[in-house]
Amino acid sequence: MQQPGAAQPRITTLVRDRAAAALAAQEVASPLPRRVLYATSARIGGPGLDLVAHKTLLAPLRHGFLGRAIGYGNRTGGEIPDRFVRSLRWSPVRLLSGLSRPFYYGAKKHYADWIAARELRRGRYDFFHGWSGDALRALCVARARGIPSMLEIPTWHVAHGFGKWTEHAPPSRLLDHCLPARWRDRLLVTQRRIEEEYALTDLILARSTRARETFLAEGIAPEKVFYIGEAADTARFQPPREPPADGVFRAIFVGALIRRKGVHLLLDAWHRAQLPPGAELLLVGFPHEEIRPDLARHRVGEKGSTVRVVGPAARVEDYFRQATVHIFPSLLEGCAKSTCEAAACGLPQITTRESGDVVVDGINGFTVPPNDAAALQAAIERMAQLPAARLGEMRAAARRRAVEEFSWEKFHARTLQAYRRAGELHRRRG
Repeated sequence: MQQPGAAQPRITTLVRDRAAAALAAQEVASPLPRRVLYATSARIGGPGLDLVAHKTLLAPLRHGFLGRAIGYGNRTGGEIPDRFVRSLRWSPVRLLSGLSRPFYYGAKKHYADWIAARELRRGRYDFFHGWSGDALRALCVARARGIPSMLEIPTWHVAHGFGKWTEHAPPSRLLDHCLPARWRDRLLVTQRRIEEEYALTDLILARSTRARETFLAEGIAPEKVFYIGEAADTARFQPPREPPADGVFRAIFVGALIRRKGVHLLLDAWHRAQLPPGAELLLVGFPHEEIRPDLARHRVGEKGSTVRVVGPAARVEDYFRQATVHIFPSLLEGCAKSTCEAAACGLPQITTRESGDVVVDGINGFTVPPNDAAALQAAIERMAQLPAARLGEMRAAARRRAVEEFSWEKFHARTLQAYRRAGELHRRRG
């Protein structure tokens, strides 16, 4: 028997589903922009977010609507021709490179934003595509000119975890002390500034479902937050022809060795876990100062240690192919690129939801709660005890998910859909 009021949630869901379907139909019919301005305070081409900028720009370039890209250099090897890129590599902001990182990076963001705003005023653009923290002036110009816009978000809503993971160290470099504090502090990118960007843009691009949830929790309309995801080069990152023949249970972590990515939790869980003889953990990435006490506490690098710091690697796929499992217990992330790359290499993973959407629990790996070393330890032990046939199934599922959902082709399709949705939302806003 139906309980009183039970129909209301179903009615609400039905209304939302119909609204979403109507919006999707409008997106299909919506035209792509004719000339887009893209701006970032990163470089275009290289690792990390630089690679995201590179791959994102291929979508408008190949469909004929890339007008100009602004960034701190073009390292795409000619894939994005120089005529499309306004490089800020030798800009005056380099004179401030002696500042501590928060101030210098803030200066780069402000300068890129200023250049983008000026370009929007001068050029014949009908769309602006920027990055969170880099785009307030440009978004103001876009709004004033009636130009649709969308904003890339590297992690979560600025109100979620922002203070904990972006605490600014006191001035520590010589140039910090040469500048008056009122000038120096104006270079910092504040939470208020970023929230103003959210309000101005037509569409926010979230890199994972967990990231999207943080925007919905802050009251931003669901249709304004678009899941863009991440991707990997599935031609470069491929499984080995055969699993490693040495029979060693080998775990790998790929990324910056910092606490936000849960490296300290991984070290704790690894050293408590009951593992088969010869098991080893490889840390592939640069060890930042904050993690060195944890490495020392666990005697990493000493004789007899089962943990080895590899450092940054140019061919990280070679390490993925040697491993049994990729472990990435991040506490706050957009979507970790290494999880896409590991999946493309057919590698089962242990991650948190905060690391992204690549792992489906029990299918191509295990998910654990964030900041829970005991759960992480249990998942590592469980993975180490899986029979070869079950590991083989997970490897196949990992590769399949990477190809079907996290290839650059899928990413480009989502990017084009995002341009259409931003344009449609802009028209609906009037």
